[in-house]
Amino acid sequence: MSTNKSAATAPKVLVVDDDSDIVELLEYNLTKEGYSVLTASNGKKAIEIAKSFIPDLILLDIMMPQLDGIETGRLLRQNPDINHTYILFLTARSEEYSEVAAFDAGADDYITKPIKPRALMSRINALFRREAQKAESGDTIEILDLSINRKNYTVTQAGEKSVILPKKEFELLFFLAQTPNKVFSRDELLQKIWGVDIYVLERTVDVHIRKLREKLGEKYIKTLKGVGYMFSNEKE
Repeated sequence: MSTNKSAATAPKVLVVDDDSDIVELLEYNLTKEGYSVLTASNGKKAIEIAKSFIPDLILLDIMMPQLDGIETGRLLRQNPDINHTYILFLTARSEEYSEVAAFDAGADDYITKPIKPRALMSRINALFRREAQKAESGDTIEILDLSINRKNYTVTQAGEKSVILPKKEFELLFFLAQTPNKVFSRDELLQKIWGVDIYVLERTVDVHIRKLREKLGEKYIKTLKGVGYMFSNEKE
């Protein structure tokens, strides 16, 4: 079913894969759903296109010549204009270490091949629906010395320079900060942040928590062994 998006408001998708048949399949289905689509056959070209296209979503193959998907994802995340872009990795590899590496490089989702177009389109449409729902809720949380701004995905710490966070890191922080001192299990966080229709490893949460601590410090998010994580609003 088409999403009937207008040309002016259609989310922009960049498809990156060295398999021309997969690119053609994805481009056809995305265009049919009303998305604005550009394609690239390798990581270097994808980075070049993304700088001017500023996609809302990148479908990124991992096994590619010249520059693999993991390194491409890392380089894309270094561009502040693309920091809010969803990155969905596409791969024939299903090993756990590959999935962890993908999320460590900034992935929002990880999809194994062979690709089922209808299932993939459903996932992408659900992703953008959740994004629209989040935009309707409150914009800013002020807690401890943090100002967490949902409009631009920034966190200002002690009035200093703002830190721009990738989408999933920001959403995880925002969610935990909304209910300080409440402990959430990894499974609960996966369902709340990634959604029930997306399968990712529980270790994905650990990766994102580690990245948040590296950027903001250890004091905000506490670990309860065997239980989960919580945002602590206790002053040290």
